[in-house]
Parts: sequence; C-alpha cells; structure tokens
Amino acid sequence: MSAIAPLTTTHKNAAQPVSLGWSSAMASRLADYIEISKPRISLMVLLTVTVGYFLSLEGAWSPATLVHAWIGIALVAMGSSALNQWIERETDGRMRRTMNRPLPSGRLSPAEVLTLGFVCGGVGTAYLAAFVNGPTAAMTALTFVLYAGVYTPLKRYTSLCTAVGAIPGALPPVLGWLAAGGRLDWSAASLFGLLFLWQFPHFLAIAWLHKEDYCAAGLRMLPAGRSLPHVTGLLAVGYALGLLPVSLLPAYFGLAGLAYSATALVLGIVYLVASIQFACDETRESARRVLWVSLLYLPLMLVVLTWDHFRLLGWLPGA
Repeated sequence: MSAIAPLTTTHKNAAQPVSLGWSSAMASRLADYIEISKPRISLMVLLTVTVGYFLSLEGAWSPATLVHAWIGIALVAMGSSALNQWIERETDGRMRRTMNRPLPSGRLSPAEVLTLGFVCGGVGTAYLAAFVNGPTAAMTALTFVLYAGVYTPLKRYTSLCTAVGAIPGALPPVLGWLAAGGRLDWSAASLFGLLFLWQFPHFLAIAWLHKEDYCAAGLRMLPAGRSLPHVTGLLAVGYALGLLPVSLLPAYFGLAGLAYSATALVLGIVYLVASIQFACDETRESARRVLWVSLLYLPLMLVVLTWDHFRLLGWLPGA
C-alpha cells in the first residue's frame, strides 16, 4: 500500500494542471469570441433600439416583443462585427490599436470568424421574422448588409465610407420603432437623423486621433494621413451645426416636449463648441474633448427624450 500511495498522489496532481489548462484555454477562447462580437457596440445598439421601441408606443407594450427584438438584433450586430473584423483582418494587423485582436493575432481562424458572422446574421434575421415582424427583420438585414458588405470594404477606397457607415449606425432606433409596430414616417426619420448627424464629429475625432494608423493600413479615413489642417475639424463643426436643428425634430413631430428641446439645445451647443475648438486647434486634447462630449451627448439625449415622451403620454407619476 505504501508503494502505491505515492503513485496515486502523483496521478491526481498531474490531472489537475491538465484540467486547469483546459479551463483556461476555454475561457480564453470565449473571451476572444466576446471580443469579436464587440459587446460595447451591441449594448449601445440595444439601448437605441429600446428608445425607438418606447417612442413608437401609444398604448400598452409587450415585454416579450422587446426581448425578442433584443435577441435578434443583438445576434445580427454580433454577426456584422465578426464580418467587419474578418474583412479587415489584414489592415487590423497593420494598426497598433487593432493588431492584438483575435484574428490578426492568430487566436481565432478566419474560417471560424466568417462562419460566426454569417450564422449570427442569418439566425438573428430569421429570429426577428419569426418572433417580432417582417419589417424589423428586413430593416435589420439591410443594416447588416450596409455595415459589413458596403461600409467596411469602402474604407479601403474612399473617405465617403464614413457617410455610408453612418446609415446603419443610425438605424437601430428605427428597428425598435418597427418592432413596436410603428410605420416608417417622419417621426422615425427624425430619430434616424439625430443619430446620423451625431456620428460624424464622433468618428472624425477618432479618425484624426488614429490618422497615422489608418494611413499605414491603407484605409481612406479623413484626414487619411494627408496634410489637411483644420479640414477634419471644420467638417465636425458643419455636422455639429446641422445636428442642432435636426435634434429638435423629435419634439416638432410630437415625440417630446420642452424639456427635451431645452436639453437638445444645451447639449447641441456644447457639442458644437467642442467641435469649434477642435477646428481652431487640432490637437489630441481637443479631439479627445469632442470624443468625450459625443459619448455624453447621445445617452443623455436618449434618456431625456424617452422620459419626456413618457411624461407627455402621462405614464409618469404626477405627469
């Protein structure tokens, strides 16, 4: 017995590292799949989908429909993110900020990411058609095609890709609107316009901050490494200026009231001022300021818009 005991102990100790190694490998692989799906972007998409859903309602709402919309749209968002990174796996490998992503680093293979993209996109669209409605499924499929099939390849050829990419970026509230049974009308268009114009100063600041990376990767993002002083900042100013009247359209079409309008004016002016400062003095600090203001602007606008809509409908206590 004494001779066997040490062998038994050794066997148990040897099995433990194998088990721990397998668990660690699985956790690492899961983390890579999560990274490929870009969960932060998906969460922002679902936030805007939820806002669009509630703004479209005039009566009782269905929690089940909203949950089904979340599931289907999240799957499609994950699929489009995967295909985006599959298409850009070579250019991502040339940029410092993206070279450690799962594809360029070799942690995931192109075949499995491509499969993930199409499976998530297809299953998500079919799920929406089955459990939400046809218009939501069709518009979500259009978002998928525009983002992965049009915007992403265009980044190699023209700086107009930003305008194309802003279209699928502005559609999530419209998806929520359709999921609630709403029709495509001017109210839905006002939500689209708000998100469409908001994106430009945001992405122009990002493009300026990473212009050397984009140039090294061969991506045609303004300023694309060229000597174009103040052009990127002036474009940001133009879009921030256009955003001011467009941001008031939801109130004009009866989705919100004075509280939202006042918030839209104040936040819009702050966004415009940050863009003007960036145009006058294109530095990393001024570009980051535009970026941070943009990240505060959108969630605050959406929260106040939804709150003011509920207030108008009398859904809030004391309203």
